[in-house]
Amino acid sequence: MTFENLNIIPPIREALSKQGYLNPTPIQEKAIPFILEGKDVFGCAQTGTGKTAAFALPILQLFHAKQLKGKTPGIKALILAPTRELAIQIGESFTDYGANINVKHTVIFGGVSQGNQTRALQQGVDILIATPGRLMDLMNQGFVKLHTIEFFVLDEVDRMLDMGFIRDIQKIITKLPVKRQTVFFSATVPPEIKKLANGLLTNPVSVQVASISAPAEAVKQSMYFAEKQDKKDLLKFVLEKENINHALVFMRTKHGANKLVKDLVKFGISAEAIHGNKSQSARQKALEGFKNRTIKLLIATDIASRGIDVDKLTHVINYELPEVAETYIHRIGRTGRAGEGGAAISFCSSEEKAYWKDILKLVGNVVIVEDTPKFSNARAAEHDEPERKRNFSNNRRFSGKRKF
Repeated sequence: MTFENLNIIPPIREALSKQGYLNPTPIQEKAIPFILEGKDVFGCAQTGTGKTAAFALPILQLFHAKQLKGKTPGIKALILAPTRELAIQIGESFTDYGANINVKHTVIFGGVSQGNQTRALQQGVDILIATPGRLMDLMNQGFVKLHTIEFFVLDEVDRMLDMGFIRDIQKIITKLPVKRQTVFFSATVPPEIKKLANGLLTNPVSVQVASISAPAEAVKQSMYFAEKQDKKDLLKFVLEKENINHALVFMRTKHGANKLVKDLVKFGISAEAIHGNKSQSARQKALEGFKNRTIKLLIATDIASRGIDVDKLTHVINYELPEVAETYIHRIGRTGRAGEGGAAISFCSSEEKAYWKDILKLVGNVVIVEDTPKFSNARAAEHDEPERKRNFSNNRRFSGKRKF
């Protein structure tokens, strides 16, 4: 299958070729024809499958066709994304794919001054990529009018609901024209997502690739069992053992991410944190440093689990397990993207055992349990060993290199 087979026009195909994209991914193969036909689409696909291009390419093509008939003022396409990072990356994709098409787009998000964003809006844009909070703010100030919208995209809907954006989304929807084309993408489909989709889409076509809440097959998953106070030494051990020079490391809390960065810097390992308390400029600086590999480790909270797209990222490390099992899928989806191989390494303490059991229900018997070395600062003295073993499990499967 090629993009030409999908009837993508030459200007867009040329831009794709320049970016090194020669063949569509499965979600693109399934979604693009229906979007080009003007149908509403409900898409479900795991992270890293090319969902952005699945809606960006047909929107650019449909917009180009309408321009040839005469351009009318007003925003024609609205794309909502849950995080600043994802919104920025979607904007970059529209820049790349639309390089040969006369389409103006801008990205608006919170955490920065609105001045540049409002000036771009006042100059006129065709496509608006936004996070819900900043969009609502600028709508209330009168900078954004949505009555001319023809294409509406909700991306990473489950993540938006997790972040508490449901009321903002509902308010935004009331300002949209009833007659429009809507595309709805989510990595998971819990009941509340189905309810939202049913009220938003008109005779939608459902497209899905891979099983819901399943990690990419190209990602090798492994686990080390270690107590909290041993994890720093374990991280150093794993980095050396696997010869890891570039990895995304996930924490549950902002404080924990900051503390780990300080510890790693003391070890002589270049690292930066990225989380919600960081300014937008600091987050972008850290992300750019990670992408150009001047930073070895990017320590992230789950705000980055679906907002970071780094070419050829080989390793994701779950220093702390997420409390929600589906978040594990999104985290490890940062590697093994676009057919590339990758590795996801997780650390589990006795306090996190319940989280790990939930994760196993999703991923199945694919995780290799590695031998955890003993460290000099380990708490487990000889008399503590029986209790330590009980904390983890009485089952021998937790020791040695085995598959669950």
